[in-house]
Amino acid sequence: MKHTPLMKLLAVGAVSVVAFSAAFAQTTKESTTTTTSAGATDVSTSTLDGTGMITTYSPGTDFIQMRTESSTSPMKYYYTKNTTVVDPTGATVDWSLLRPDMPVRYSYVKEGDRMVISKITVQKPLTEIKKETTTTTTTTP
Repeated sequence: MKHTPLMKLLAVGAVSVVAFSAAFAQTTKESTTTTTSAGATDVSTSTLDGTGMITTYSPGTDFIQMRTESSTSPMKYYYTKNTTVVDPTGATVDWSLLRPDMPVRYSYVKEGDRMVISKITVQKPLTEIKKETTTTTTTTP
């Protein structure tokens, strides 16, 4: 088989795709051991990190949907009252500022068949995220 410049270019492209895919799928695993009176039991928990775009968020619900960079279909993630939302500097952000198509980083734990988010980091600086309010005044003659 001849090694043409096109073959070399395709090989470099394939290696680049694999490298970028691995960079966006980061996993941190923690293992804890719990000792009971009956003996030792190992419990494994995995904290996973992801990057993506918010596709659906409605205040008052218990979930948020995001499209990850490695998947085209949105994934459903659940949040709790302990879930925090911060900006890139670490300052707390109000949940009402979350919007669809907003880029975020998040950490979550898989609990059974549910993915529960513990922290959401908004990727845009807070100065770019503005809550718009409109006031309408009506006068009668």
